[in-house]
Amino acid sequence: MRVISVTNQKGGCGKTTTSINLSAYLAKNGKRTLLIDIDPQGAATTGLGVDKWGLDKTVYSVLIGEANMDDVVIPTKVPNLYLAPTNINLSGAVLELAGQMGREYILKEKLNHVNGYDYIIIDTPPSLDLLTINALVASTEILVPVQTEYYALEGMSQLLKIVDMVDERLGTHLSRRFLLTMFDSRTKLSNEVADQVKGHFKGDVFQTVVPRNVKLAEAPSYGEPISMYDSTSSGAKAYGELAEEVMA
Repeated sequence: MRVISVTNQKGGCGKTTTSINLSAYLAKNGKRTLLIDIDPQGAATTGLGVDKWGLDKTVYSVLIGEANMDDVVIPTKVPNLYLAPTNINLSGAVLELAGQMGREYILKEKLNHVNGYDYIIIDTPPSLDLLTINALVASTEILVPVQTEYYALEGMSQLLKIVDMVDERLGTHLSRRFLLTMFDSRTKLSNEVADQVKGHFKGDVFQTVVPRNVKLAEAPSYGEPISMYDSTSSGAKAYGELAEEVMA
């Protein structure tokens, strides 16, 4: 079972969009997939059409020990795709867990009891807090969306420093791949940033490039992944190709 954290402390880089749509296309390819929403904003939860305010149990319940992961997982509109939803209550978990022994391993321990999935995708907060650390420790690899705009690489060294620290201190061996997002081939800036990222991270950059696409932006307001909302759009084509790369 592969566990992939989609992470970048920079907001607005397409992290949740990638989490939702990669998960949906993995599921569409027959892979039983679990998407864990560990961002207190709950964008991945609402993006899959789930009312985050009407939930009895969420990822928060799991992290504070009131439920197991299987207790909170719900099916989605997409066959083979399941969701561990969240809401703003999760923001309180950081304080509640801060004093616990082994607080960085809580999610990993919970996932040790989860079976039957080919992939687990974790949508992380736009920060490097305890929730993100839990996601990294529980993962086998990370996927970093990189917006092809100015300041794209700002803060990247800090993220990678944290990943290295997690590897060294907590005994993980995280592989890392980078995904270019919001690419606009018409602009000089997008092309320059794409070349810069590819030059810096060499073979760790996905061949797939996600374009700036209106349909991708619209889909979450309808509670659907792009594969359901508009499967012919350029955004859908890109995430379909990304899923194939990940599976390969």
